[in-house]
Amino acid sequence: MNIRFYNARILTMADRNITMGEVWVRDDRILYVGDGTNTEEIYRKQGLESIVWDRETDCEGNLLMPGFKDAHTHSGMTLLRSYADDMPLQSWLNEQIFPVEAKLDGEMIYHLTKLAVLEYLTSGITAVFDMYLTPETIADACVDMGMRCVQTGAVNNFSQSPELVEEMFRKLNKKHPLSSYQIGFHAEYTCSKELLEKIAGLAHQYKAPVYAHISETESEVEECRKRYGMTPPVFLDSLGMFEYGGGGYHCVHMTEEDFEVFRKRGLYAITNPASNMKLASGIAPIAEYLKRGITVAIGTDGPASNNCLDMFREMFLVTGLAKLREKDASAADAWEVLKMATVNGSHAMCLPDTDVLAQGKHADMILIDLHQPNMQPVNNIAKNIVYSGSKQNIKMTMIHGRILYENGKFADFIDVEDIYGRVAEIREKTGLGK
Repeated sequence: MNIRFYNARILTMADRNITMGEVWVRDDRILYVGDGTNTEEIYRKQGLESIVWDRETDCEGNLLMPGFKDAHTHSGMTLLRSYADDMPLQSWLNEQIFPVEAKLDGEMIYHLTKLAVLEYLTSGITAVFDMYLTPETIADACVDMGMRCVQTGAVNNFSQSPELVEEMFRKLNKKHPLSSYQIGFHAEYTCSKELLEKIAGLAHQYKAPVYAHISETESEVEECRKRYGMTPPVFLDSLGMFEYGGGGYHCVHMTEEDFEVFRKRGLYAITNPASNMKLASGIAPIAEYLKRGITVAIGTDGPASNNCLDMFREMFLVTGLAKLREKDASAADAWEVLKMATVNGSHAMCLPDTDVLAQGKHADMILIDLHQPNMQPVNNIAKNIVYSGSKQNIKMTMIHGRILYENGKFADFIDVEDIYGRVAEIREKTGLGK
C-alpha cells in the first residue's frame, strides 16, 4: 500500500529537531520523510512519475515518530497479571509463578501473547524483545497480530535446552520478516555452569550476542559470589559469554568490575523500573550507565511483575527513579530516556532498520496526539512525552506499514473479544478461575 501522512510534526529521532512535513510509506518501508514542498524532485529521486495513494492522512499537527521498543518482556505471562503480587521475587517465582507456568502449553501461550500484543499497540510499542516458554507459538501469535517480535532463549535447568535455543535461532530468523531470535538464557542462578558453557559455545559458533537476566537482586549477586567468587557479569564474561555482545535485563546491583564488563563488551543495560520497584529489587544505576557510555534500553518486564505493558510509565520511572537515586534533578534527561525507548531499544534488539524515521527504514511508527490537555502547551514535545505523556496520546500505531491501532480501535482483522474469551478459558483450565 501507498500511504501519505501530511501536515505532521515529525520527530525522526535522528536528532532533536522537530519539523513540519510529510512521511510516505510504500508497503513495509518508509519512502520519504521531508517537508513535501517539491514533489517533482521527490518523484525524480525515487525514480517515479507519480504516486497513487491508497490512503492520505491529515495528521493535523500531531507528532509522527518511531514506535517504542519494549526491550524486555514475557508476553505470555498476561495470565498471571494481578495473580501473585506483593511477594519477594524468589517466593513469587517459586511458589506462585513456576507452578502455574507448568500447566501452560503452546496453544495457551499463543492466545496469552495475543492479549499482550493488544496492550503493546495501545502503548505505541512497535517491537518487543520476548523471553518465554514456547518460542514457535509466540512467533505465530505475533505474526498473526502484525507485531514485530524478537525472541531470546529462556533456557534454564528446568526447561528449554541449548539444543532448542540453537534450533530456534536457525528457524525463527527465517520464519517471517516480523520474527527474529537471539541466543539467551534465563539467568546465572537458574543455570548450571555446564549449561552456561554450552550457551557461550553457541555464541561463539554463530558469532552472536547473548541476553539474560543479570544482577536483578542483591541475593542473586551474593549467591553467585559464593558459587564462583565473582559477580554475575564478571563470571559470565569469564566463560566467553559476551565475546559478540548482547545485554542484560534489570542490571540493578552493579560493581565497578561489572560496569567495565558492560563497557568493554558493548553490552546493553536493559532497565525495567516498574518491575524492579514493585518487587523491591532496587533502582538501576542509570546515571552511571550514561556517564560511562553504556547504552541503556527500556523494557516493561512481564505483566505478572509490572503489571501493565505501558512504555509511558516506564519512561517516567526511568528518569524519576534515577533522579531520586542520585539526589540530582538533572539526572537522566528526558531526551536520553526517549532515545532509550526508541533508538537504543532498536539497537539492543538487533533491529537497526526500526531506530529512526528515514527513507528505507521499516515503517514502524506512531502518531502522538498533541491535542490533549496533558500535551499543552507545546513547550518541549520530548519532555511532554516522557514527563506527562500517557497511552491516551497514542493516536495511531503502525508496524511494517500496517496500521494496527488507530483512534482507540484495532485493525479489523484483530478479534478482540475472541482473544478475551480465549484467555478466560485458559484461566479456568489452569485453575486460576476458582
